Amino acid sequence: MDKNVEIVYKRFLKREYRNEIRTDKEIDKSKFLIKEMPFALRVSTRFDLMVEEETPIVYENDRIGFYRTVKYIPPILLDEEIVELSKKYLLFDGGIVTNISSDYETTLNVGFDKRLEEIENLLKQDNSSKENDELIAMKNSILSIYKLCDKYQKECEKKHNYVLANILKNIPRKKPSSFHEALVFFRIMNYCLWLNGNKHNTVGRFDQYMYPFYKYDINHKKISEQEALSLIQELFISLNFDADLYPGVQQGDNGQSLVLGGIKPDGSDAFNELTELCLKASLEMDLIDPKINLRVNKNTDLKWFKLGTLLTKKGLGFPQYSNDDVVIPSLVKLGYELEDARDYVVAACWEFIIPKVGMDIPNIDCLSFPTCVDKALHNEKFKECKTYLSFEKLVFNEITKEIKRLVEYSKNVFIIPSPYQSILMKDCVKNKKDIAGGGKYNNFGLHGAGIANASDALSAIRQHIFDNKDISKDDLLKALDNDFKGYSEIQNALKSSPKMGDNNDYVDSLAIKMLDKFAKECHKYHNSRGGIYRAGTGTAMYYIWCSEKLGATADGRNAHQPFSANYSPSLSHNFKGVLSVIQSFTKPHLEDVCNGGPLTLEFHDTLFRNDEGIEKVAQLVKTFIMLKGHQLQLNAINRDTLLDAQIHPEDHKNLIVRVWGWSGYFNELDLVYQNHIISRLEFLN
Repeated sequence: MDKNVEIVYKRFLKREYRNEIRTDKEIDKSKFLIKEMPFALRVSTRFDLMVEEETPIVYENDRIGFYRTVKYIPPILLDEEIVELSKKYLLFDGGIVTNISSDYETTLNVGFDKRLEEIENLLKQDNSSKENDELIAMKNSILSIYKLCDKYQKECEKKHNYVLANILKNIPRKKPSSFHEALVFFRIMNYCLWLNGNKHNTVGRFDQYMYPFYKYDINHKKISEQEALSLIQELFISLNFDADLYPGVQQGDNGQSLVLGGIKPDGSDAFNELTELCLKASLEMDLIDPKINLRVNKNTDLKWFKLGTLLTKKGLGFPQYSNDDVVIPSLVKLGYELEDARDYVVAACWEFIIPKVGMDIPNIDCLSFPTCVDKALHNEKFKECKTYLSFEKLVFNEITKEIKRLVEYSKNVFIIPSPYQSILMKDCVKNKKDIAGGGKYNNFGLHGAGIANASDALSAIRQHIFDNKDISKDDLLKALDNDFKGYSEIQNALKSSPKMGDNNDYVDSLAIKMLDKFAKECHKYHNSRGGIYRAGTGTAMYYIWCSEKLGATADGRNAHQPFSANYSPSLSHNFKGVLSVIQSFTKPHLEDVCNGGPLTLEFHDTLFRNDEGIEKVAQLVKTFIMLKGHQLQLNAINRDTLLDAQIHPEDHKNLIVRVWGWSGYFNELDLVYQNHIISRLEFLN
């Protein structure tokens, strides 16, 4: 990194600017109690108040800038409104517009003045009161952005940062006149989404919508490749400025995913020079954001897999790979138009969504496969089962019942309007419609937790209860209900049964059938917004949440112990090798459970210490793609380092790890997540 980037990076690590942060105790909350006002106007009014509260922080050498100084974002709904709405709706994630991918491109290409003109022209027409409210709220949101940028522009002049001051004279009102201006414009749009109270604000296909600005400057010799790299690095650092303020299950769970490569909506190759610069920018720095996702296919040049592997070597937990050869046909099969499917991105973690037009909720809930198996075992009909297939029907019945319950719980949601986010979605302004009311796509995604644990459990039941008959049904239930205390022989026998990940059809076939059943049941239903339910192989935090509620299971797992994270082999078995794991996990019909959820594998960091190791891992990723795997995420870890970090956290302040669909600083994680990462199997070759 160059000298200027180094200064900004060191400032970020020291968090000097955090001395200016104001907590909720320092904010006059009373003025945020906005009553007797339509929701859209409440949100835009709150946004304006947040802008007023913000104090610009400017450093002389900042080229991107924008730091949050107010931590507290007041809720829109009053307590009594929450009570009333909850009687009829699910307030998923507090009813906030979250986890969608904005249309940064449209506004970047014209500037906010043109968007404001578009809104004002519509307001001159004869509209209903509700439409007027939504348009006025959009207009007010743009004016608030102007207010924020004017404050920053004055502070830039005061601090003699004339480069940024001059940029803010043009953008965000006008179209950027340079790549640098486009980066600052993007930073403003992204920053304001957080300030507006939106969550899990993705970056999307950055190398596509930013490429024209980059290419113009390169062609006209306004900027060098090295200068562009330096600016990208400063932008990436800026996405981490306020990561400690972003809401999530754990710090770092903020959804700032960036997608590179793949194909364009017309089917042509999307990789370009900016793709490579983004990978290089991330490679030179230890940052948890943005989370890099690489879209690849069977024809992708090995060069990109090698670059991705170099990034994996850094231990940041990304890139995550998505296979266009599986994902795009799957999305088309689910009802997405081909051009939209080709333009897919990932949401906060891994879920496949459509930028600009999608209002999917891809993480609305989760099916726990091990819980379904356990309920079937404790069904009184279990003892009547004469064959494994008769027991399997009990498991499938539990899956059917659980999907029906999840659908009933989630089918009707209430989402608070978000006028600023609506400006950054295709056709919302034109149609005078807030994105909270729905987009072109309004599908709900269900995660599927513990597929390996559940398959291993079915394998053990099939082998010991029905095939070998060396464990009785009564003894199995007693062992489970007593958490294997006094039943160590039974536990050891269960653990020695065939495991998903050893490329053994005896158990892999069970996973295939369960995932097929999951998909089939999801496809029966529609939600109240006209969308479908999508089955997926991700777990999110449910690998902890669901497992904590579940007693001992028939795979030999003790009560309350975590499942494997994501679409991954169980924690309690030493597998034949990484190729056997990939072979097992690419057998299911992944095109039918393509809500998202990567096969997650850990490699000991020594594997990456020479060119031969880098080549080997890159070829392994390519093999996964050729075997029609849908999504893959690799980690370079060292268990000894992690254990030392628990004992001496002061020596590992910047140790970054992959948690589930995101990366975070190891020392900032709860102990349960730290221990889970430590317990994952490290492949040595």
